[in-house]
This record gives sequence, C-alpha cells and structure tokens, in this order.
Amino acid sequence: MAWVVDSCVVLDIALDDPLFASASAKCLQHALKDGLFLCPVTQIEIAPCFNGDMRHIRAFASLIGTQLTMDWLPVDTEHALKAWHAHILQKKKGEEKRRPVADVLIGAFALRAGGLITRNKKHFAALYPSLKILEP
Repeated sequence: MAWVVDSCVVLDIALDDPLFASASAKCLQHALKDGLFLCPVTQIEIAPCFNGDMRHIRAFASLIGTQLTMDWLPVDTEHALKAWHAHILQKKKGEEKRRPVADVLIGAFALRAGGLITRNKKHFAALYPSLKILEP
C-alpha cells in the first residue's frame, strides 16, 4: 500500500516547523518502505513555498522520498465528486462546516493509493471513512 502525503506534512518539513517538522519527517521515514506520493493538488498547494518552481518541488520531493509519478485518474474524479456532493448536502443541513475543495481532491487521490499521511485526520475521515490515515 502506498501513502499520499498531505500538504501540511510536506510544509512541516519544508518550513522546519518547530512543532511538527520532526514528527512529520519521522512518519515519512517510517512509511517510506510502502511508497510515498504527492498528489498533483498537493504540488499546487505547496508551490508558494518553492517560488512556484516545479524544479524545486521535484528536488524537495526527491529529498524526502516522495514520488510525483502517480497521475490523476478518472476514478479519482468520481470519488471526489461523490465526497464533495455529500459534503455540500451536509453543509446545507447545517451539519458541516466549510471545507477546502483541495481536501476533497487529495482524499480522493489517496483513496486509490491506499492511504494518506496527514495531521488533519478528522477532515479526511469525515469525507472518506474507509481511507487509511496515518498521523505524524
């Protein structure tokens, strides 16, 4: 099973976050044997940290052991459509708060990969109850 790494975990390490960098790095090191991927949406979310330069994103991804080779597929779109629809229905009932669409997309991508490494377990578990989640 491969793991998709959420933007927050990548940024913890890239920005050397005093609270989360160490735990996030250790978590990735532990999961490295299973394979680590960055979703195309994550690549976009972290771009400002790398001056919007894909070469820098590729270099950092390599440094932390993540791959950028897993493409977005139509099945990812199908999963995201269903999750976003369910979220909007709950929101209209007043049962859900605002959620970034990026989380919906990253979660859909991670569902196909097998799991997600994130510090936002609650957000993703609500969208994708069957998604395996690893927290740093």
